[in-house]
Amino acid sequence: MNRIFLDVHALQTVPPSNLNRDDTGAPKTAVYGGVPRARVSSQAWKRAARTYFSEEHLLDASELGVRTKKIVEAVAARITALDPSIADEAALLIADETVKATGLKTEVPKRKATAAKEGEPEPAPEAKYLVFLSTRQLDGLARLAVDGAADITAHLKDKKAKDRAKEIADTHHSVDIALFGRMVADAADFNVDAAVQVAHAISVHRVENESDYYTAVDDENTDEETGAGMIGTVDFNSSTLYRYAALGVHQLAANLGEGLREDEPLSTPVRRAVEAFVHGFTASLPTGKINTFGHHTMPDAVVVKLRTTRPVSFVAAFEEPVRGDQGGYVREASERLAEFIPDIERAYGDENSTLTWVLRVGPNTAKLAGIGTESQNIGELVAAVGKAVAERLEKPA
Repeated sequence: MNRIFLDVHALQTVPPSNLNRDDTGAPKTAVYGGVPRARVSSQAWKRAARTYFSEEHLLDASELGVRTKKIVEAVAARITALDPSIADEAALLIADETVKATGLKTEVPKRKATAAKEGEPEPAPEAKYLVFLSTRQLDGLARLAVDGAADITAHLKDKKAKDRAKEIADTHHSVDIALFGRMVADAADFNVDAAVQVAHAISVHRVENESDYYTAVDDENTDEETGAGMIGTVDFNSSTLYRYAALGVHQLAANLGEGLREDEPLSTPVRRAVEAFVHGFTASLPTGKINTFGHHTMPDAVVVKLRTTRPVSFVAAFEEPVRGDQGGYVREASERLAEFIPDIERAYGDENSTLTWVLRVGPNTAKLAGIGTESQNIGELVAAVGKAVAERLEKPA
């Protein structure tokens, strides 16, 4: 399959907020272009996008995975659902043996083992690390375990059964695993190369963190009891962020394999995954300190590029920080992009094969109107991108 890349660029303004904290509790920052910028880590926005898939029902639950250490309990629950005659304790035992047959390592956490010695219920083994598995992979492991429930140790000593366990864990990936990948340090065969790369979002301008001093009053204080019941500080900043993600459609297709359903061509689940990612990445929002700041905003502008050359970020448009001389940052940031994008595409792009879509809000983004096909809303943008991706996939190589 030919290489196909989807670049998603967004400008988003957030008010006073602390979307992504460092180890001191302050908003993360980075130096770029010689000045400090607000920063939101790629991990924070990937987590927000993955959560958005299920919260907004962009994908069916059967197309999503779960990332957990409690994989033994997850398989055991499916075992008892398949065969209610298997007791819970026995289900945990055969689930543990089946999980270990895949090459994953499990153990009873020390703190829980200690609690069990003091009279607490016997704890279930857990994976030694977070494991990302799809619904179909968990179901498949449970079926394999039920098949050998009479003597799971002997069953899994058979090479065919053990190979089957590994095959189940490494095929039929969910959409989120296919997008964001899976890494297990001591089981390299278990790894899945991510189809998506997400950049750290940074502000297009210089940012200095600020600190909010707050007090809380004890409601039961009498008139004679003055002063606060609690005092503290919380750090924050506000910024206009440049956000960027690159999706390798060809890698996504390879990760999904034959597709999520037996009766559909590969282009169908790939299209669903692409549409979910474009929508989820665009509209999702990290929720750090959201109850404190209520920073519910959407991007002012989104530019999507479908290309066959390598991914290209437009962050260099903001290497010289936007000064905000016009009273804000969105207008100048949009003007910078409108000027920079054609220049870099002319120098390095493939104008004959690259497609561009733009979704923008308000007069401050007007200069971006001419650089691609405009969409009126997120649904229209997502549908247009999905259709174009499907058409590219269905073309002969």
